[in-house]
Amino acid sequence: MSRNLLLGVEAIGQGAIDGGISGVYAYPGTPSTEITEYIQINPEAVRRNIHRQWSSNEKTAYEAALGMSYAGKRALVCMKHVGLNVAADPFMNSCVTGVHGGLVLAVADDPSMHSSQNEQDSRFFGKFGMVPVLEPSDQQEAYDMVYEGFELSEKLQLPVILRITTRLAHSRSGVVNRPVKPENNLKLPGNPKQFLLLPAFARKYYQGLLGKQSEMLQLSEKAVWNRYLDNPDKSLGIICCGIAYNYLMENYVGQECPYPVVKVSQYPMPEAMIKKLETSCDEILVLEEGFPLVEEQLSDYFGKGKKILGRLSGALPRAGELNPDHVARALGREVKSSFQVPGVVANRPPALCQGCGHQDVYYALNVAIEEIGRGRVFSDIGCYTLGALQPYNSIDTCVDMGASVTMAKGAADAGLIPSFAVIGDSTFTHSGITGLIDCVNENTNVTVIILDNEAVAMTGGQESSAKGKIEDICAGVGVEPQHIRLVVPLKKNHDEMVRVISEEMNHPGVSVIIARRPCIQKIARDKREKAREKEA
Repeated sequence: MSRNLLLGVEAIGQGAIDGGISGVYAYPGTPSTEITEYIQINPEAVRRNIHRQWSSNEKTAYEAALGMSYAGKRALVCMKHVGLNVAADPFMNSCVTGVHGGLVLAVADDPSMHSSQNEQDSRFFGKFGMVPVLEPSDQQEAYDMVYEGFELSEKLQLPVILRITTRLAHSRSGVVNRPVKPENNLKLPGNPKQFLLLPAFARKYYQGLLGKQSEMLQLSEKAVWNRYLDNPDKSLGIICCGIAYNYLMENYVGQECPYPVVKVSQYPMPEAMIKKLETSCDEILVLEEGFPLVEEQLSDYFGKGKKILGRLSGALPRAGELNPDHVARALGREVKSSFQVPGVVANRPPALCQGCGHQDVYYALNVAIEEIGRGRVFSDIGCYTLGALQPYNSIDTCVDMGASVTMAKGAADAGLIPSFAVIGDSTFTHSGITGLIDCVNENTNVTVIILDNEAVAMTGGQESSAKGKIEDICAGVGVEPQHIRLVVPLKKNHDEMVRVISEEMNHPGVSVIIARRPCIQKIARDKREKAREKEA
C-alpha cells in the first residue's frame, strides 16, 4: 500500500479505480470536475481501458452509468449539486429499480456559491430517494467510502450517494491506498424485469425499497464512519456531519473536546447514537455543512423538549460555508481577529480573458440591439455569463443550463419581439437543443447566438460534445439553412457581425448565429500539452 498527497476529488477518483470500476460518467462542473480528469490520465485507468469520456450532460451520464450497472459492472457517476437536478429523473427512478453492479454517485455541493447558482444540499436527494448517503470528513474517508461504496451498493442493490463540498474537494491530505479490486465480470440481472418500471413492477419494487430502510439504518449504526465519542461535560452534546467534524477538532488542537460528540458520515442518521446523546446532554449543537437537514430531523427524534442549536437557531450562519471560526463562536470560544484586507486593495471581479471572442460578440450585439432597446437578451451558464458585467452589460438573465433558449421563447410568446438567447456550445448540447426544437415547432421569433469556442471552457477546457456538429444539429431540428449563420468573432469582423445580427433579428422566425473561435486558454493549454508530449 502506498501513501499519496491527494485532493479530495483525486482521492475519490483513486478510490473508484482501486474499488474496481469499469467506467466513470460525468459532465464537467466545479467542484466535481477533477474526479473524472484524474481518472482520465491515471495510468491504471488507461491500462484497464476504464471508460472515462465526458457525457453531454448529467442526465445522460447517470443513465449511462445505470446501463453499466445493469450489465453487472461498477460505475462512478460525478456531478456538482445543480447537476443532480438535471439527473434527478433517472436518479429517483433508479432508487426504485435498484442497481445490479455497484453504482456510486459522487456529487459535490458548493456552499457559499463560489461557482454556482445556489447552495442546495444533496443530502436531501438521498433522503428523498431513500438511499444511503456517505459524507466524508477528510480525504482518506473520501477514498475509503468510494472504495467500499460499490460493495455497499451491491449489498443493498441501491445507488449510493457520496456527498462532498468545495472545501474537501479542493484541499489536500495524505491518503493510504488499498489493494486494487478486480473489475466485475459481465453479468445480466437475475431478475430480467428489474429495470422495467411499468406500474405493476414499480409498485412492487417501491415496496422493496421501503423494506430496505431498516437494513440501511442498521448499517449506519454499525458503520465505522459513524462514532459516538463520550466526554465528561454533558451540558452540551454535539452532532458533527462530514467535514464539520474537522472544523470542531480544529478548535481543540492538542486537547480533548470536553463534550460528547456524534460523528455522522453515513446516512440515514444513526438513531441509537443520537438518542444516547439526547438522553445524556442538556442541549444539542448540530454542525453540518449546507442546509439544516439534521437539525430539522431532530425534532422528530426529540420532540419539543430539547434545545437544539444550529443554523436554524442562529447559533451558526444560515447561509454560506461553515468554518472553524463559526464553530468556535457557537461553542462560545474566543475567535482571533481575522486578517483584514487593506482598504487600498481594489476588488478584482471576474472578467473575460483578454482576446476572448465572447467580447467581440457582445460589442456587436450591443450595437445591433441599440435601436430596439435592452432587456431582451437571455443568457446561460458559462464564461460568457460575465457578459452581464461591465464593460459589456449585454445579458439580462442567467438561471440554469439551457434556460436562455426557452426563456427567450417564453418572452417572445409574451410579445417581447425579437428576443435573443446567448448560449455556449457545450451548454447547447447539454440542454439547449430541446428548447430550440420548441422554437422551431412554433416558428418563434427568437435569435439564438451560440458562442462556439470548441470547449467546456469555464471548467478547464474539456472537449465539447458540440464540436463539429452545431450546424448539422440546428438543421436537423428544423432551423432553415439560410438562417443558420456563421461568424468569426474578431474585432476586424465587428461590422459584419452587427450586420448579421441585425438581419436575423428582423427575420420573423427562428435564427441561429454561430460565433466560432477556439478558446484562447484552450489553445495555450493544447500547445503546452503537445510540447510536453514532444519532450517525452
